[in-house]
Amino acid sequence: MFALSLGDALVKLRSAEFVLWQIFVLRSIIAVPCIVLFAAVITRSSLHMPKAALWTGVRSILLVTMWVAYYISLTHLSLSVAAASYYTLPIFITLFSAALLGDKIGRSGWVAVALGFVGVLLILKPNINDFNWYALLPLLAAMFYALAMILTHTKCQAEHPLVLSLALNLCFIVVGLIASAFIYSNPTTEHAGFLTSPWREMGSAEWATMGLLAIAILIGSIGAAIAYQNGPPSVIGIFDFAYVGFAVLWSIIFFADVPDAFSVIGIVVIVIAGVLSLRGS
Repeated sequence: MFALSLGDALVKLRSAEFVLWQIFVLRSIIAVPCIVLFAAVITRSSLHMPKAALWTGVRSILLVTMWVAYYISLTHLSLSVAAASYYTLPIFITLFSAALLGDKIGRSGWVAVALGFVGVLLILKPNINDFNWYALLPLLAAMFYALAMILTHTKCQAEHPLVLSLALNLCFIVVGLIASAFIYSNPTTEHAGFLTSPWREMGSAEWATMGLLAIAILIGSIGAAIAYQNGPPSVIGIFDFAYVGFAVLWSIIFFADVPDAFSVIGIVVIVIAGVLSLRGS
């Protein structure tokens, strides 16, 4: 969550200088050789085709769709509104786990989810006036992420995390290239904005940003795969709320958004929710 939140903050900060599909392609072009090199040096046995290739592909598509929805929302919403909407995802994980996996969610589990969501509201305090149609995108992203993590736990548990990360980054490249080709081949498409513009020129600062984004996606994708392979989704999902604390940190650094007393209380509430979820697991 530390890595992913930093990457998301950088995307919001530099969105005027990049196109979504350019980020997808270039970030993953940097990440893929790193994954292959690491696997070759540390654990060569992980360099193989996925055992559950279909489910690995579906998982990758769900995650790519999640990032598309969330990144687009960041260009139209404040970071607090986008994050508050997105961090309904542990609730979706809990509900999907119960509906699809038959998990029994006890009283403490529901209290933990409720406390975590209250903590998010205390920290981010989304203004009702800020919500518009774009606010539905982080909510949609949360649903895709929840489904992807449950799929990781049920159908992709035997896959090596490096295989899952490699598949995800290859999917980013494919989707990014297809979308870019569509934009360039359709001159009637309005070339404006984060979604439909042609690629921007790359200088040293842009490449440095892309390198940081590649590191963030590597840490985030591999870490999430390991977590959801080895722990119940309804429990691991509570710790996704750590994103909120890091979002406050990046808001201070990048957007001069200093937390108040309610934000501090919210962080404490989220920690309590995490502890409660572990005691109830």
